[in-house]
Amino acid sequence: MNALIKPALLCFLLAACGSDPPPPVADVRAVRAERVSLATTTDDVRYPGEIRARHETDLAFRVAGRVNSRAVDAGSVVRSGQLVATLDADDYALVARAARSQLAAAEAEARLAEADLQRFSELRAKNFIAEAELDRRRAAAEASLAQVRALRADAARQGNQATYARLTAPAAGVVTAVLVEAGQVVAAGQPVVRLALAGEREVRIDVPENALDALRRAPALKVRLWSSPDRVYAARLRELAPMADPATRTYAARVALIDADAAVRLGMTATVEQETAAAAVLAVAASALFKINGRPQVWVVDPASGAVAARAVELGALTGERVTVRAGLAAGEWVVTAGVHKLAPGQRVRLVK
Repeated sequence: MNALIKPALLCFLLAACGSDPPPPVADVRAVRAERVSLATTTDDVRYPGEIRARHETDLAFRVAGRVNSRAVDAGSVVRSGQLVATLDADDYALVARAARSQLAAAEAEARLAEADLQRFSELRAKNFIAEAELDRRRAAAEASLAQVRALRADAARQGNQATYARLTAPAAGVVTAVLVEAGQVVAAGQPVVRLALAGEREVRIDVPENALDALRRAPALKVRLWSSPDRVYAARLRELAPMADPATRTYAARVALIDADAAVRLGMTATVEQETAAAAVLAVAASALFKINGRPQVWVVDPASGAVAARAVELGALTGERVTVRAGLAAGEWVVTAGVHKLAPGQRVRLVK
């Protein structure tokens, strides 16, 4: 009986091996997708900078001498006419005193010459002296008066030299730098302190040469302080350097704040934002991107078959969670935005919300 069962079992197994396998169940993945559409976007260019005063000046003595005292420090707020520093004025006082003494002597000689001229005029009227003698007296009197005028001007100049030993602020502002100390000997015109005048505030930035034209044509500029980034100040380009810095190869620019308030302080760090003209571009979610051989790709869904195919794209700027697409996609196409790493070419998908 066992001999009969074995051939029957063998025939059954051979028949089973020769039959076709059952068809596989189709693998359809559930994914999220979005339709590619045009969007209006603007590219903001940002430049870091520093808050500066519209007018800055180096204050210096008009005469040379030894610094006797300095009345301000860096950061001092000064008013117009306030004393900044003084020189040792003893020598200038002595020179001014000598000039006044010379002037007094010349005035005495001029009075004597005038009196002589008056007496000789009376003698000439009585014909006691010659006309030539009267002319000599007249010339002496005029020379004395000229000497008085010259010495009077010199005395005034020497008096001014003494007053120049006091350095005062020409206008209200803030001292941003101190360049000398008490006891130091300075030359005439050598900077003593740097004063930022009160009033307009600006941001100094450095601009690369390939961005100059765009900055000039920018429809609007905005400034944000790092200390308060939520506050936006309107601004305008006021000045652009005609030559590049030889070290950095950038151009210095001054951006004037239109509505600066008390929160804008000298030396603060600020960011100048340049808005470009709006343009219509294609954009997709950043989650739709993956790479093949180092190139960015997206899965494009075929609406008819529901299958996906990888497609290389050329990307633009990243704005938040979306990326602009310069090439590779067309408006109206569907791309997978979630589940991209679980797909393969030809994979059928089912879109879910």
